[in-house]
Amino acid sequence: MEAYLNLVRQILEHGEDREDRTGVGTRSIFGTQTKYDLRKGFPLLTTKKVLFTGVVRELLWFLRGSTNIHDELAEYTPIWNAWADENGDLGPIYGHQWRNWGGCGIDQIQNAIDQIKINPHSRRIVVSAWNVADLPRMKLPPCHLLFQFYVIAGRLDCQLYQRSADVALGVPFNIASYALLMTMMAQECQLEPGIFTHTLGDAHLYLNHLDGIRTQLERTPGPLPRIEIANKPFDQIRFEDIQLHNYQHAPFIRFEVAV
Repeated sequence: MEAYLNLVRQILEHGEDREDRTGVGTRSIFGTQTKYDLRKGFPLLTTKKVLFTGVVRELLWFLRGSTNIHDELAEYTPIWNAWADENGDLGPIYGHQWRNWGGCGIDQIQNAIDQIKINPHSRRIVVSAWNVADLPRMKLPPCHLLFQFYVIAGRLDCQLYQRSADVALGVPFNIASYALLMTMMAQECQLEPGIFTHTLGDAHLYLNHLDGIRTQLERTPGPLPRIEIANKPFDQIRFEDIQLHNYQHAPFIRFEVAV
């Protein structure tokens, strides 16, 4: 995970302090790109503990098209509680756009799977959560908003564009989430998960995260873990079907969520 740690160092050394929506303040740079090769291991940060169970639950919640934290059909995750309304609803966020774009019944995830299988050289295997017409109804507009798949030499690569990136708290979670999605998609399409490219717009460290992130940079990265997913059809995969092995991590570092 040296690519991630180098990104952190770049922001600390070359970022500029600026005000932000939350009022906390950030140190920020604009326009970065890092790459993670899943053939070398699963890119889960080892210089602090990342709650992988939360990664799994959130991703499965998205993939079910869920947008309510009380949805009994979803694998519940508390990550979104701070933004939900009194009924637990978040508006037409990620899961809605992925599986039912604009309420029109367009399943972008299934379309991507189909294209990977039947037209793997297509340059149009794209999934977008940035639906301009629906943005006013979303409790939080999508940060990781568009991703594209690329098939080459028997492997599946993915590039994500993320407009806003909380590098200390959110980005390790985002990397793991999309690496897991890549692995699930690759397994469904009988491909090897390959390279995840993470392109960031506003890449920032909140000012109240700087002490914690400096502590993290003093730690030595450990070996990458691996994941194992039950051999099931894509939409039948459940929480208990995803196993993380050999995750050797440094102690947890608490970073406050800026709402």
